[in-house]
Amino acid sequence: MDKSLIVQLSTGQWIQAHHNLLVCGPTGTGKTFLCSALGNQACRNGYRALYLRIPRLFEELTLAKGIGRYVKMLSSLAKYQLLVLDDWGLSPLTEEQRRDLLEMIEDRHESGSTLIGSQIPVEHWHKLIGDPTLADAILDRLVHNAYKINLKGESMRKKRSSLT
Repeated sequence: MDKSLIVQLSTGQWIQAHHNLLVCGPTGTGKTFLCSALGNQACRNGYRALYLRIPRLFEELTLAKGIGRYVKMLSSLAKYQLLVLDDWGLSPLTEEQRRDLLEMIEDRHESGSTLIGSQIPVEHWHKLIGDPTLADAILDRLVHNAYKINLKGESMRKKRSSLT
């Protein structure tokens, strides 16, 4: 990992410029830690940030639809200067989730930054999204103005475990 990139990202200039950040790597390599740390630093720099795990986000969007608050929830998400979405790609997206993701990303495009943490390498996201047309639209808005960090190594949880 390029430490100078982390220092640069910690200034928040990428958020000011409405760029995205994609953090990928195997389980336990520190994706969530890094995403949370950058989100925390963004708050310290005066930016409005929100951290959500993707599975919980989709549950909340489904509930919002059921009670008539879907548009209001999307509007609320669009107002954050940084939206941190963790655990991207744990399962393939449903048709409803693809549409929800496109709406959310479109609302934020060039007006906010999105930080995504994923175990899945970016080059496999198209297949994960499913529908080729929606995948193109989503990834075009996410990837082309994004910094990318690929973490490597063994699980830090495994390294720290004192159990045999």
